[in-house]
Amino acid sequence: MERYKEQQLKIYNSLTKQKEVFKPITEGYVGMYVCGPTVYSNAHLGNVRTFMFFDVVFRYLLHLGYKVRYVRNITDAGHLENDADEGEDRIAKKARLEQIEPMEVVQMYTVDFHNVLKNYNFLPPSIEPTATGHIVEQIEMIKDILTKGFAYEVNGSVYFDVLEYNKKGKYGILSGRKIEDLIHNTRALDGQSDKKNPQDFALWKKADERHIMRWPSPWSDGFPGWHLECSVMSTKYLGEQFDIHGGGMDLKFPHHECEIAQSQTCSGVKPVNYWMHTNMLLLNSQKMAKSTGNFILPNEILTGENTILPKPFSASVVRFFNMQANYRSILDFSGEALEAAEKGHAKLMEAISFLDKIEAGNASTFDVQEWKSSCYDAMNDDFNTPILIANLFEAVKVINQIKEQKASVTAQDLQELKETLHAFVFDVLGLLNETSQENSNKINEVIELLIKLRKEARENKDWALSDQIRDELLALGIQLKDGREGTTFTMS
Repeated sequence: MERYKEQQLKIYNSLTKQKEVFKPITEGYVGMYVCGPTVYSNAHLGNVRTFMFFDVVFRYLLHLGYKVRYVRNITDAGHLENDADEGEDRIAKKARLEQIEPMEVVQMYTVDFHNVLKNYNFLPPSIEPTATGHIVEQIEMIKDILTKGFAYEVNGSVYFDVLEYNKKGKYGILSGRKIEDLIHNTRALDGQSDKKNPQDFALWKKADERHIMRWPSPWSDGFPGWHLECSVMSTKYLGEQFDIHGGGMDLKFPHHECEIAQSQTCSGVKPVNYWMHTNMLLLNSQKMAKSTGNFILPNEILTGENTILPKPFSASVVRFFNMQANYRSILDFSGEALEAAEKGHAKLMEAISFLDKIEAGNASTFDVQEWKSSCYDAMNDDFNTPILIANLFEAVKVINQIKEQKASVTAQDLQELKETLHAFVFDVLGLLNETSQENSNKINEVIELLIKLRKEARENKDWALSDQIRDELLALGIQLKDGREGTTFTMS
């Protein structure tokens, strides 16, 4: 269903600093790129907050009927220890410290990242490209930038000439930083630097003899700059212009600013129509970050291993907690906040579970259509999940009133209420009714037990008991299938 034709979605554009009506480049299609993880360590909950929000954006766009190509990259090379193009590659450093191959580091933390997203009920992106898988394309983009006169090569390294670009472009257009201020606030280069100016950034770095990760290029054996990969991969899979680019606010400068400069130099057009940035997640009132050690791992929340938390919490409760705050606002993480979210989550799921027990009335005391519109209004207002959740609890209130026979809805309104709640709670927010899942798991365990008892009966040639178990399960809509590798079942 093309609901997008009925809705007017507005997105806060970091580029223009205002909400704008969303108009995709091609009607019915959306191209979205989100900066993924650098896989040199475990993704912490602050990282996951960003990916979780864009998972909701992806889900809502699909719900509206758009065909979405969602690209989220994996940085597996080129990300140095600081933004001044100095220090070791983060992955190579980890490999050296652990005395393993860099690609072992990449594999280990990519698998962990995928496991986290699976545990937290993420939809996979349409494409998940890697930096190392696009070295050739990155070299070609560097050649293009050099040809256009906005880069220079020195001693085997290639740098983007920010001052030259700023003569025609607008370096700082996204972050709001002025080139004059950047020059004024930057220390002068020492004699050891290859750069013309401190503001210039690396497109290609010559690898010294200790650098493990290196590739041949026209300039040297080396590796691409961190900013380059996103320009290359977004262009390759989404085109020279695409709809949405997202990431954490810490990427706005210099990473996204450099992306704009690179892409616009090559194509001559504005690369992205809508830039979106999530705000920080705090722990102990400080930004959650790997570099400071102030972080919590997502899977530690599920197991209760982290001493910050009073007990384990489910992934769905953590999703619910995250969606209670606007993505552009700072969110403070604590055990107390999770416990409060757990109670709200339980009330929501209890109300949804009761929906199937409601009997329709002759009249509605609740305007379901108006309530449904308010849910869409919330999400259409820059994906305002806190307001959406407040509207969902208006429905919870009505369901509880129906339970107490203080309200009623007609059969048509009841169906509309069910469909809308399920759509926003499960399809859009990505929450899970864990009570239903637990019950389903217990049913499966009971069936497996009966299959085991039937197997023992067959081994003892007690055909009557074997047939009885099979037939009584079939009467309940559970069909057993005997095969070479054992007995499986399906439920109708």
